[in-house]
Amino acid sequence: MCEEHMIESVFEPPGAHRARPCKPAEARRAVERAVAERCRTTHTPCDTDALSDALLVASELTTNAILHGGGVTDFQVDVDGPGVRVSVSDRSDALPVTVPRTDPHGRMRHGGHGWPIVCRLARDVRVSDLPAGGKCITAVVPLS
Repeated sequence: MCEEHMIESVFEPPGAHRARPCKPAEARRAVERAVAERCRTTHTPCDTDALSDALLVASELTTNAILHGGGVTDFQVDVDGPGVRVSVSDRSDALPVTVPRTDPHGRMRHGGHGWPIVCRLARDVRVSDLPAGGKCITAVVPLS
């Protein structure tokens, strides 16, 4: 859903509080722990390439929340079935966009690679409005 954003309301139970990664490295560690725990409990090998994709998606979503969304307001990771679901919330209502690789003068732009990376590596990407403002981006990355 990277070209057409699915918008939906997301409600959390009152008083819900989770420690949230505020930096890309913390998000990567949270994803790595969740995937390692699943592999350990299911006695299945961990696909290192798939894990690398999930780590990159978590890093890019967190970085984008910091750079463009006013900071990370929530972070969730869940290993469900054949994939890992990473959700990052921020303060901005603005939808992610893909920017042209060059400016109007033909010069290469810095940055602008994160959203296309997320869209390429995830099998499902959803952008949800949050009741108190801001948005939550959820990406599901296959683990095999």
